[in-house]
Parts: sequence; structure tokens; C-alpha cells
Amino acid sequence: MEEKVAIVVGSKHDLDFLEGAREILSSFGVAYDVLTLSAHRNLDATTAFAAEAESKGYGVIIACAGMAAHLPGVIAAKTLLPVIGVPLPTSDIQGMDALLAIVQMPAGVPVATMAIGRAGVKNAALLATAILARKYPRLRQALQEYREKIK
Repeated sequence: MEEKVAIVVGSKHDLDFLEGAREILSSFGVAYDVLTLSAHRNLDATTAFAAEAESKGYGVIIACAGMAAHLPGVIAAKTLLPVIGVPLPTSDIQGMDALLAIVQMPAGVPVATMAIGRAGVKNAALLATAILARKYPRLRQALQEYREKIK
């Protein structure tokens, strides 16, 4: 069974940003789960998820957060899985705060950082697919066909 992708958002209000990722992962036949967890409001549940993610069949985690955006870094600190952070434009400064919070991870705890907002969410789904494609030839072929199609 292929590994799946976890898409984690910090708030139920962030769920509206995920449509592009859902479409992309579904088009590649990549299984995914969407979870609402917070590095601030439910830290214990967030760290427990991160620590158990690999054993639950996840191969990549996409973590989307706005404002202080600690969610991707907290998850990355508790797992060896690749974590892709997506800053969301939920603040008065339209996600610049989240971008800086995610991209400025200290050495040793990497988080791949995407663009702010919907484009970043779509690219995170594509990157997650590419990461899984290293292990699953079916996904590699599908990704190659996708790239040819968008030329």
C-alpha cells in the first residue's frame, strides 16, 4: 500500500485554502487526510500526530498555517518525514509573517517552504507527489505525464 499525505491546517478557517491540493492529490490517486491541529491551541495532539505519522502510513506532511505559523516547525521537530510548510494569507500583512516564520527554521529542523496561499498549497501537493514518486513508479510516470501536459 502506498504511503499517504497528511494535510494539516492550524484552524478550521484555513480549510478553504486546500481545494487545489485536494484536486492535485486526487488527480494523481494519492491518498490523503486533512487534519486540523494547532501548535498553539492543542500542542499535545499536534506533537502526538507528528510522532506517530510515519507509523500511520504517511510519507509526507503538508502543514499550512497563517500568522505566527509555528505548525510546520513543530511538526518537523517531532518527525523525520518530509514536512512542506505553506504560509497562509490570514493576517493583516497577508501571509508575510507566516512566510518568514516557516522559512526561518533553525539548522537541523528543515521545512520545505512554498509560496503564500493557494499557489503554495498546489505546489505543496505537487512536491509531496514528487517525493512519493521516488518510491512509487506509478506516481513517477503520472508526474512525468503531468509535466508534459503543462508544457
